[in-house]
Amino acid sequence: MAINNGKENKKVKKNKPNNVYNTETMSPISEIRGDTVILKDGGLRSILRVTGLNIDLKNYDEQQQTVEQYKRFLNGLDFPIQILVRNNYLELSDYISYMQSNVNVVAHPSLKSQWEAYINFLTNINSQQGLIFVKEFYIIIPYYALEEDTKNVRKSWIKKFTDALSRQETPEKIVERYRWFLRNDKFLDTRSSVVIEWLRGVGMFAEKLTLSEIIALLFKEYNPDAHKDQALLI
Repeated sequence: MAINNGKENKKVKKNKPNNVYNTETMSPISEIRGDTVILKDGGLRSILRVTGLNIDLKNYDEQQQTVEQYKRFLNGLDFPIQILVRNNYLELSDYISYMQSNVNVVAHPSLKSQWEAYINFLTNINSQQGLIFVKEFYIIIPYYALEEDTKNVRKSWIKKFTDALSRQETPEKIVERYRWFLRNDKFLDTRSSVVIEWLRGVGMFAEKLTLSEIIALLFKEYNPDAHKDQALLI
């Protein structure tokens, strides 16, 4: 029971730190608009998903031609890019669900038995996550003001880390970045189109990630142990 002695109760207030170091504050990303990532330092990013090319399946002349085309692609760019390769385990849940929903279509008992055995085989593989890996290929295209591209992209990771910790987010800065985005997003789109066309000449297909795909990719990067369905729900 509280006893009132006639004096006002004094509350002890603790000073909260100005910087709260969590995933949000330490991330270099400010927001995502459409298919463009806006960084806290004002930079813009476009992310392309690229299909892999198995050069071992080509003959010697085709291999040499592909390598030369890839060299011309890299040497022909007048802006920096980042190539991201992700090793991800093969997720078979959707395929297993499809197989289970169609197993009753098979009328022949022997084929149906083989079908069910195949489903059990896939289920066993899927339960051992990390048994089969697939590679995912991405190209991140940057855009900064004027001639800041190379300077900002080549910053050391320590500098980028300390900048992210010391950078204070304010409504004014967010509005300023949004205006910068409106003025310069078209230049980033032009760079993306150039890369897509160059890769098409090499024999690889590339496409820009959409808003939901960018969010899912970032979610999986920061939460590697989470199930893929969680990323799609964010």
